[in-house]
Amino acid sequence: MDMIFCKKNFISTTVSSFLLYFKIKILIDMKKHKHLTLFCFLYFLLIGCQRSVSEKEKLFQVIESFENHTSISDESPLGDYSQERFDQDDLFYQELQDKLASIDKKHLEETDQISFEILSFLINEERVQYQFNRHWNPILSDAGFHISLTFRVRELRNRKAVIDYLKFLEAIPTYIEQQKELILKGIQAGISQPLVIFKGYESSYRQHITPTAEDNYYFSPLKKLPPVLPQSFKDSVIDVGKSIITEKVIPTFQSIDEFFQAQYLPHTRTTIGTSDTPDGLAYYQSRIHYYTTLDLTAQEIHDKGLEEVARIRNEMQSIIEELNFEGDFNEFLNFLRTDPQFYAKTPQELLMFARDVSKRLDEQLPRYFITLPRKPYGVVKVPDAIAPKYTGGRYVGTDANSTEPGYYLVNTYNLTSRPLFVIPSLTAHEAVPGHHLQVALSKEMSDQVPKFRRQLYLSAYGEGWALYCEYLANEMGTYRTPYEQFGKLTYEMWRACRLAVDTGIHAFGWTRDQAVDYMKKNTALSTHEINTEVDRYISWPGQALSYKIGEMKIRELREKAEDELGSDFDIRAFHEVILEQGVVTLPILEQRILDFIERVKKDSQSSSLNV
Repeated sequence: MDMIFCKKNFISTTVSSFLLYFKIKILIDMKKHKHLTLFCFLYFLLIGCQRSVSEKEKLFQVIESFENHTSISDESPLGDYSQERFDQDDLFYQELQDKLASIDKKHLEETDQISFEILSFLINEERVQYQFNRHWNPILSDAGFHISLTFRVRELRNRKAVIDYLKFLEAIPTYIEQQKELILKGIQAGISQPLVIFKGYESSYRQHITPTAEDNYYFSPLKKLPPVLPQSFKDSVIDVGKSIITEKVIPTFQSIDEFFQAQYLPHTRTTIGTSDTPDGLAYYQSRIHYYTTLDLTAQEIHDKGLEEVARIRNEMQSIIEELNFEGDFNEFLNFLRTDPQFYAKTPQELLMFARDVSKRLDEQLPRYFITLPRKPYGVVKVPDAIAPKYTGGRYVGTDANSTEPGYYLVNTYNLTSRPLFVIPSLTAHEAVPGHHLQVALSKEMSDQVPKFRRQLYLSAYGEGWALYCEYLANEMGTYRTPYEQFGKLTYEMWRACRLAVDTGIHAFGWTRDQAVDYMKKNTALSTHEINTEVDRYISWPGQALSYKIGEMKIRELREKAEDELGSDFDIRAFHEVILEQGVVTLPILEQRILDFIERVKKDSQSSSLNV
């Protein structure tokens, strides 16, 4: 392995060795001591190669420690969420930081340098989260410590999956109790979520308080056990499952209900900005850095949001004029929100339209991409258990080796809040060429790329890419009517508004009503969607910034590549460079595109010389 690596580093180490060679040449008479000169050259070449190997090995040792670190065990299949575990984790990550600091990254190849930079970024984030005690606040407006459990409910395909599922059910009570202890610490420290985001939240736990085990959502996989399993085994599993759900799962969700009503909700805060919490502004700045991967301030992002809103508003107005609509901008938005022609009459109709758009996008992929993922995806509805507080759509990926496809989830709850004219944008974003294509390709990368990177997701890259794909879908011919073009713009406007709204809430004292009104005035989103989205921004500071910041960076880099390369610009090659190293920070992505531009220029010059 060392010899292989040595060959790969031959060019970089040779450059350094030649410099040393010529220094020695000055001191040594070439005619009399040529054997000594050759020996010195080979010696320094070997030293350089060995140093590179050493740095690579040191990096891989840190990566191995990072990847193998887990609190999941046979005793704790859901992990250990005690305060002691978080304390120990911070010491562990501090040790990894120290080890990374001892590595000279200039002696690493590009892929390893990227691994080094990303690992440093992730370890820093772990330490920042601990510093601000964010493990004491495991709740979002549409997610949370108990809601995440629902995603483990899926079809059981073999004996091992069945046994693992029973272990999962058994672990729920301990997991919930540990989370409640952490949340109480958060309340005492003043970092709870605001009360305003919890309207309707009780459905997320009360729906699991059922009269019988058979009526419970967590029993559903046990109703369809694999037919290949022996009947006696299936009967035993069903009996055990009923017992666990009756005696442990249902009482646990009853305890969650009691906890929220008696201990949590009465003590939540009335202000909505994270700046109103202890060290809130510092924490929000850390969220800006993590979710954008750039060194930006809240003011810079807020101002950029206002600029983008004004630009997109002009484009929207042009479409309204093209349609000869008699009325102003707000009246047009009201028309879109209320006219039945823009809404499906049944959940199946909405799903069918989303699937049609998906297939039309599939058709275009070879024209825009060199490498396509092996894993397919399905288009399914958001589970009823979480639909009321869920967003309009989302992508859920699966492991590269899983027999499950990826899933593009479409929310069919409250159909009058799901306009059809935004489905093309939503599909390009969540399915292909957006999240499914990018996530599946990342997971299918070579084993030469560390596992943590194949499983990594950073919002600035992932959401920036998905929003860029809404723009790309226009080139693909996906938007077929002015209303769908307006839908594309309203989705872009939605993300631009986030820059103003998120910073407004968490840095500049905006109220919830201000945020909702701003979204209503500038987007064609339904009132239900706007309220759901604003609650999400309140509960998840900074994450909403990643979409537009990432998309603007990708479009900026594409424009630069097109301008500098002219007729040599190849859209498929450009996308390959963006995707081939998987998820990266925006500074890493920018450097890769700049290198790509220089390579193409050199290749073009070489071709011209050879003609």
